[in-house]
Amino acid sequence: MRKNGWTCFLLILAGIVVGGFVGSLLPATWLNYGQSFGLTSPLILDLGILSITFGLTIHITIASIIGIAVALVIYRLI
Repeated sequence: MRKNGWTCFLLILAGIVVGGFVGSLLPATWLNYGQSFGLTSPLILDLGILSITFGLTIHITIASIIGIAVALVIYRLI
């Protein structure tokens, strides 16, 4: 069976989400240790009749890294 890149991407994304969820359930453990980077306040572009707001913050934790590793193992098995 041919492996699909989209399947790998979706499994990694699911691993990040599940890992982040587990990390938020256990806030006082080492699983929630991590780093945040991105825009701390949103960037606002006001063009008069149109206003656009840009913002992105990424929070990487140990739990999300473990989720990525589990997703890659599952991808290798299927």
